[in-house]
Amino acid sequence: MTATEFGQALRRWRDRVAPGTAGLPVGGQRRAAGLRREELALLAGISVDYVTRLEQGRAVNPSAQVVEALARALRLSAQERAYLFRLAGLVPPGPETVPAYLTPSVQRLLDRLVGVPVGVYDAAWTLLLANPLYAALMGDPSGRRGFERNGVWRNFLGSGSRVRQTPEERREFEALLVADLRTTVARYPADRQLRRLVNELRAHSERFAELWDTGVVGTNPGGHKTIEHPQVGPLTLDCDILAVTGSDLRIMVYTAEPGTEDAERLALLDVVGTQSLVG
Repeated sequence: MTATEFGQALRRWRDRVAPGTAGLPVGGQRRAAGLRREELALLAGISVDYVTRLEQGRAVNPSAQVVEALARALRLSAQERAYLFRLAGLVPPGPETVPAYLTPSVQRLLDRLVGVPVGVYDAAWTLLLANPLYAALMGDPSGRRGFERNGVWRNFLGSGSRVRQTPEERREFEALLVADLRTTVARYPADRQLRRLVNELRAHSERFAELWDTGVVGTNPGGHKTIEHPQVGPLTLDCDILAVTGSDLRIMVYTAEPGTEDAERLALLDVVGTQSLVG
C-alpha cells in the first residue's frame, strides 16, 4: 500500500463524519458536511500539518499510536480500523496489546453522556478520549503527546492533576495507580509500549520504583474527588469508573449532587468550557 492510498482513505472517511456527531460546533459556512483537517487533528491529538502531509502522501510510516488515534477520531469500524493499519504498513493490534479501540456502541454511549465530564482511558491509564466538559474540568489534553497522555506518568513524572489530596491520600493514590498498572502489565506482557512506560517510570521516579518493587496488584476504584479549578473554584464530585466488557477500557465519569454549589459550578463550567473566565 502507498502513502497516497492512506491519504485517500483519510480524506474519504473524514468527509463522512459530521462535526456534530463528534461533539464539535456545527455553525458557520462549511464547504463539506464532514470534518475539516484541523478538526480531525484536534480529535486525534496530532498537528494539522501532519494530517495535511498524511493526506497528501508526503508523510510516511505513521506510528501505531497515530493510526489508532485517527481511527478513533474517524469513528472507524473494526474492519476499517484494521484496513487503515495495513495501509500504514502496520499489523493491526492483537490481543496481546492494551486495547485502545472504541466500538461504535461505546461511542454512541459517550455521545449521550452530555452535561457530565467524561474521559476514556485504556487499561494502562492513557487518555484516549475526553469530552469538552472533561477537558474544561481537568485541563485541555489536546496538546499532550506520547506519555504525557498517560495518567500514571503525569502523576509521577509530569504536572499531576487538579485533584486536591492530602499527603496521606496522595501516597494511597500512588500505590493504587502502581498496583493497577502492574495488573495491566500481567495481563498484557507482550505490549512493548506498556513496557517502555514502566521502564521510564522506574528509571526516573524513585517513588514509582519503590512501589513497583513491592509487587502489589489491584485496581483504581475511583471515589469522591475535589478538583481545584483555576476559574470556578473547587468542585467536590463523585468519580465513577465504568468498565467496558471485552475491551478493558475505563470510562471515567464525574457527577455532582443536584442542588449543590458543586452542581452549579459544574453547570457554569459546561457553559464556558475551556475559555478563560478572567478579563
